[in-house]
Amino acid sequence: MKKIVFVLLCFCGFASANQIDATLEVVKKFGNLPNILVQNAGGNYSEREFSQRIFKMLIADLKVTGHFAVDEAKDVISSEMLVNFDEYRKNKVDLVARIKAEKKGESIVAKLQLYDANSGLVALSKEYRGAQQEIYPFLAHRMAIDINAYIKAPSVDWMERMVVLSYYTKPGESEILMSDYTLTYKKKVLGGGLNIFPKWANNEQTAFYYTKYLDKPTLFMFDLTTGQNKKMFDSNGMLIASDVSNDGNKILLTMAPSEQPDIFIYDVTSGSLTRLTKYSGIDVSGNFIDNEERVMFISDRLGYPNVFAIPISGETSGKVEQMVFHGRNNNAANAHGNYIVYSSRESSSEFSRNTFNLYLVSTKSDFIRRLSANGVNQLPRFAKDGETIMYIKHEANQSALGIIRLNYNKTLLFPLKGEVIQSMDW
Repeated sequence: MKKIVFVLLCFCGFASANQIDATLEVVKKFGNLPNILVQNAGGNYSEREFSQRIFKMLIADLKVTGHFAVDEAKDVISSEMLVNFDEYRKNKVDLVARIKAEKKGESIVAKLQLYDANSGLVALSKEYRGAQQEIYPFLAHRMAIDINAYIKAPSVDWMERMVVLSYYTKPGESEILMSDYTLTYKKKVLGGGLNIFPKWANNEQTAFYYTKYLDKPTLFMFDLTTGQNKKMFDSNGMLIASDVSNDGNKILLTMAPSEQPDIFIYDVTSGSLTRLTKYSGIDVSGNFIDNEERVMFISDRLGYPNVFAIPISGETSGKVEQMVFHGRNNNAANAHGNYIVYSSRESSSEFSRNTFNLYLVSTKSDFIRRLSANGVNQLPRFAKDGETIMYIKHEANQSALGIIRLNYNKTLLFPLKGEVIQSMDW
């Protein structure tokens, strides 16, 4: 079993271009990126701490969108301060976001006033509440989403999605935590033993699957609403949930009941298990593609890891198609529409960490785009918007969550200081 686990970890990497060059609606509307001035109106002592935190987070979020030219007010202002629209227009400021926050017991309340200097009107006046003060990053993320929606820019709803990740605490042990995309908010969910490969069980992010090593690999589902940790089943060799259908009723599993790993589909409602691939080598890391009519996976059918796809049913069921034709060691992949993002090993060192870079390819053309330049970049995951990718970057004995904004040539890293991330989902 240890040999199979090692093979999987190595194999999975710790497990037309019109879309990429799309013109933003916001650019069409304003002629260039709208200038937004963000002001901190949390002047009272009780408001100061969290107002400043949300103020800084909102500025960062707006910059991440790529849809704004962002400026921050240097001084804290009064929330009653009059808005001088003429002065803002004179200084070419299009929008003014004024925020403040206050603690109420264990909870936090934040307020946003968004002014449109061009129309001279209040564009948004909204209150955001959090049950715990620690979740303040999500209040800022929600503000950024709402401001972004006001200018009718492409959605950035992915900002408020929770990340679930596993990271190593010591040899043979790992914990699972939840976080926001910046790793500012972090909450430990599970610990004790080896807890790996967490995968959201539904779009609502109310539960997740993960593998725990007991006497054999065992799949669990942890329900965040009840705290129930439900054992699903176990298997010899290997058992990992790699993807879940949109309705949450089917799970793609990597299993190795007879030593060689293959792709299986588990029906949550009926409890039935169907073997999808039957190959004498290694098939791992299945992902639903093409409206869940096919499954993309990683296999060593060419003598090295590469990306393939197989229909789930129909006349072509069982017919395997090669999806990627660039790279000689492609050990992780994810798809959205006609695009595939994958991790490819580009060095072969026996004594130091190898280089893995990310590439984006189209299934409809010869389009290929390199997304990273160095380091160990692995486990890429598309957001539902198709223009944002999250991945794990390993460097100097610690890891970071990476965000790539495809349409804006923007890459950001958010480190989990001093820790090595095993895998993640969002």
